[in-house]
Amino acid sequence: MSRNSLPYWHVDAFAARPFAGNQAAVMLLEEWLADDQLCAIAAENMFAETAFLLPDAGGASDCELRWFTPTQEIRLCGHATLASGHVLLCRDGGDRVTFRTRKAGVLEVRRMAPTSDHRGGYELALPAIATERSDWPEAAALLGAQPVEVWRNADGYDVFFFESEAAVRGLQPDLRGLAALGDNAFICTAPGANSDVVSRVFVPGAGVDEDSVTGSAHAVLTPLWAERLGRSSFTAHQASTRGGDLTCRLEGDRAWLGGHCVTVVEGRFFPG
Repeated sequence: MSRNSLPYWHVDAFAARPFAGNQAAVMLLEEWLADDQLCAIAAENMFAETAFLLPDAGGASDCELRWFTPTQEIRLCGHATLASGHVLLCRDGGDRVTFRTRKAGVLEVRRMAPTSDHRGGYELALPAIATERSDWPEAAALLGAQPVEVWRNADGYDVFFFESEAAVRGLQPDLRGLAALGDNAFICTAPGANSDVVSRVFVPGAGVDEDSVTGSAHAVLTPLWAERLGRSSFTAHQASTRGGDLTCRLEGDRAWLGGHCVTVVEGRFFPG
């Protein structure tokens, strides 16, 4: 592979058809480029995240994995990890692939066998992210509707519970105001009408005004909703413009998120 040309995939993750779910760029490297060049490539792609993969020379996993938004590197991304697993499993075959990350440990993507309930796809294991009951009136005011509960943690995952799906769909947040509060993920959720759980996720401080389908947010929602629903698994829909559907399952300290992926572009990227 030339340093001037990088393999590139554009994948719609948590989607069973093109033009739905969350877009991710997946790019394979032979060595790490400078961070400012990775940031520039992600800004050029202009997706919520670009995933950069490098074969793991240390053998702890199949590949090293880093994620960049159009403005910065982030600590965890679910949909771009699912997209990365899709790319490698389609290219190389096999049933599972693992990724060593810098701040989220080793993550796994594996194929799901078709059953009477679903048509296969993939399942992604993320660390289940704990939150605590809290309050954040400044953020609630910027969301444009009053939540019934707020749960937060120190890593910037903030969950706002609303009474109904209609309330979540009707939110018109002050995105500039939310961005001024930091690069937090503002996760708005309620019981769903056609799924167990519905959500919308805003991360304007990290360059993503509204994310289409957010794996890391569901790693937060999985333990919260499992306790509320009284069962370890449930269905979820993220009610963005593109929309996306997931299955969520709590198993120990892992949130297993299931969904499909579709490759819509494959080619070469020329960074100069």
